[in-house]
Amino acid sequence: MPIYRLTEDLIFPHPSLANSDGLLAAYGDLSPERLLFAYCNGIFPWYSEGEPILWWSPDPRFILYPKDIKISHSMKKILKKNTFKITYNTCFKDVIANCANVRKDTTGTWITDEMIEAYCTLHELNFAHSIEAWYENKLVGGLYGLIIGKCFFGESMFSLMSNASKAAFITLCQKLEEENFLFIDCQVYTKHLESLGAVMISRDEYLKLLK
Repeated sequence: MPIYRLTEDLIFPHPSLANSDGLLAAYGDLSPERLLFAYCNGIFPWYSEGEPILWWSPDPRFILYPKDIKISHSMKKILKKNTFKITYNTCFKDVIANCANVRKDTTGTWITDEMIEAYCTLHELNFAHSIEAWYENKLVGGLYGLIIGKCFFGESMFSLMSNASKAAFITLCQKLEEENFLFIDCQVYTKHLESLGAVMISRDEYLKLLK
């Protein structure tokens, strides 16, 4: 199936037209307007340096309902001891930069300089948010994503110390449950997030939740 090439207009094909691995469209830009329009329609960008911007809507979709977060016995002890100090939106750019650097050293990263700039702009507009984990006043883990309505669209996380990002993620889930959020969008499957309670749902079901 040929991939739809985006024009200057904020027009995406319907997610059902994505190919078998979820790739829907290419090119376009990372303007706040296009990014927000994409997320509100179940679409997100994911590409590597040197590639055109690629837009995805996978089926099935991997999400976590905040009330279903799984906390192991060992993590309950860590949280009870307040091993990590958890904060929100204190150093967004440092969080996204760490997410990029951790992956550059391992499997490579899709968090290009262009992506960092785009999501920092969304942070300035109060759509993108970071959750930080600190140990002895040092940033040791965290994650970032978008909040639109009562949905959290997770993008990436990093950990420089064992359990740091997990503590940040669990604390976020508890906060989102208190605020009656519908779900955290984890986008695609990972064993780590499955262990924390994330599940696969069909794209149709995901789009219904999104509406």
